[in-house]
Amino acid sequence: MISRRAFAAALPFAMTTSKAAPRRPNVVMVMTDDHGAWANGAYGCAEMRTPNIDALAKGGARFTRAFACTPVCSPSRMTYMTGRIPSIHGIQDWIRPPDSFGERSRKWLDGHPAYSEVLARNGYTLGLSGKWHMGDDHLAQAGFSYWATVPGGGGPYKDVEFVVNGKKVQTKGFKTDRVGDFALEFLESQRGSDKPFYLLMPDYAPHTPFNYQPEEYRKPYENSQFSCFPTPPAHPNIYRGYRQHVGNRASMHAYSALITGIDHQVGRVVRKLEEMGVRENTLIVFTADQGWNAGHHGVWGKGNGTWPFNMYEQSIHVPMIWNHPGRIKAGLRPDAMISSYDYFPSILDYLDVKAPRDAKRVGQSYAGLLEGKSFRRPNRLYFEYANVRAVRTENLKLVLRTKEWPSEFYDLEADPGETTNLIGDERYARQREALGVDLELFFRRNGAPPLEQWRTTARTELTEYSN
Repeated sequence: MISRRAFAAALPFAMTTSKAAPRRPNVVMVMTDDHGAWANGAYGCAEMRTPNIDALAKGGARFTRAFACTPVCSPSRMTYMTGRIPSIHGIQDWIRPPDSFGERSRKWLDGHPAYSEVLARNGYTLGLSGKWHMGDDHLAQAGFSYWATVPGGGGPYKDVEFVVNGKKVQTKGFKTDRVGDFALEFLESQRGSDKPFYLLMPDYAPHTPFNYQPEEYRKPYENSQFSCFPTPPAHPNIYRGYRQHVGNRASMHAYSALITGIDHQVGRVVRKLEEMGVRENTLIVFTADQGWNAGHHGVWGKGNGTWPFNMYEQSIHVPMIWNHPGRIKAGLRPDAMISSYDYFPSILDYLDVKAPRDAKRVGQSYAGLLEGKSFRRPNRLYFEYANVRAVRTENLKLVLRTKEWPSEFYDLEADPGETTNLIGDERYARQREALGVDLELFFRRNGAPPLEQWRTTARTELTEYSN
């Protein structure tokens, strides 16, 4: 018989060894496509019907100055996944269909460590429902075990064929609704699991084409004034494929309805998490791959809405909301400037998963901002899209292009609408020169060639643009 003294001595050890390690949080990351920060109720557009997204913002952290490193889809998604800039991961523009799926395609992420792979190695079960557009789109990869996608970057919104875990599935109805369906299917598969999950839900909307939106999502805008959509004359360098949308009420209606369709899926996911009893232990991140001009600057489109490409605020400014009940304070409004290249270290830091060292990764974790801590980095971000590179400070933006195209310089404090290019204004000569040196050093320090040699880093076929 064990003595009382021996039992008492053994008790602390028994309690320590039998206590289960706390389970890491689940994550749902919703990523929209071509969705400017401005096009949400939470970011000030009262006419945009986004009650579920707005609720996440109200109940969590809404970053006021989140930006995409590249204002076009495939390079931006690669940067979110890897923390590397385009001249390092090699995807300099959107991936064309032959490079995206089929005989010529490949997994363009291979050789570039993704945060999803790190999570998979650390016990997470990963599911994808929605747009991939990073090569071999029909094949599960990068640590994901559940895979539901429509190969390619865009396409129609009605009656589309998905590839679900290797099998072709013909669906009926609205593509965004089906993205929601497959997301719920993945969540249901995790019911009762003792492993945390990560659901990546990158929607195709509100990307063009504007060929179909269900009436339930269109109806709220029947009498809208569309006051969040500027209607200046078309930009002189607008890409010809988008010119038809400038000042077009039908385009405004379609774009808004597509966003409301996404918002509906967000609500479905939240309700599913609540029904499963895991909402309190699930972080929801809502963001976009890049922004969108819908009349801003006379442009409809993103960075490739003009030729040469632009770096307008609306093209790069994205929504970024983190919501985790009980852990992230409601109503938090971090104002530090953050980039898509910061997501890799931030999500791993938040989940207490050690990020592997990578000299090619440029980002820094901003997870501390979610606890009210300061962000120890100068408020300065860098951007890249093919033959354009840019740096943005608190109130200045320098946009450099290759020699055949004009560069730009804006005083964002005096001219937040970026209406006056000050590249030749001698009053700003010293600031412009200093930012030019800083921009060159950033890219050189991170292994990128000089701007004029940007094509040497491109790994996929490039799209030819003109006005």
